[in-house]
Amino acid sequence: MQPVALEDRIREIARQEGVDFFGIADLAVAKEELARQGGPGMAKYPRAISLGIRLFDEIVDQLPDRKSRAVAVSYRTHCYDVINLRLDEVASKIAGEVQRAGHRAYPVPASARTDDERICAVFSHKLAAHLAGLGWIGKSCLLVTPEAGPRVRFVTVLTDALLPAGEPMEVQCGNCTECVDACPVQAFTGRNFREDEPREARYDARKCEAYFKAMEKESGPAVCGMCLYACPHGLKT
Repeated sequence: MQPVALEDRIREIARQEGVDFFGIADLAVAKEELARQGGPGMAKYPRAISLGIRLFDEIVDQLPDRKSRAVAVSYRTHCYDVINLRLDEVASKIAGEVQRAGHRAYPVPASARTDDERICAVFSHKLAAHLAGLGWIGKSCLLVTPEAGPRVRFVTVLTDALLPAGEPMEVQCGNCTECVDACPVQAFTGRNFREDEPREARYDARKCEAYFKAMEKESGPAVCGMCLYACPHGLKT
């Protein structure tokens, strides 16, 4: 199957499965970072298919009351567990279609930590979405879309199919520091994303980790998401 015809087919699968954001990334510019995070196995693919599902605003808007068990359970269920499952299922279906077309396909789990030292997964879905032109990486290290801000979860299918790729979007945070100011543990430095800087220049993941563990010990189900909630690009006016 030719790349353009294959793209049309997988776009249609994504639409049928309720995907809100679809893009294709050229990974050539990120080869070094991909190898650093996931090893040569993750860096060998020239393309990434990026798929996103929008979170439910009615649940995200309750996050200021996140210490309420009802809010925490709702968020963990419908803005995390269920959406991750939906993303993994559609990624599997699209990877199957790509493989049947004669190409290699590697569906990366939507949310699965593989490195406890760096507190990260084997591949950055946010980076793929950024390179696909779906948004930019904000000061919170979240992928910010023009349509929904950071209120989106993503999954990725890596492939050697040379599908037509999008263009990365310029950072549009400007002088805004809403996400930085909203963080209860000051985990962000407030620096804009730069491809030549490691995540640690902008974000201390260990502060978030400690905060979550303390909340779990105190009240059970733990959620935060204040950086996601506060972003003006996602807030309804």
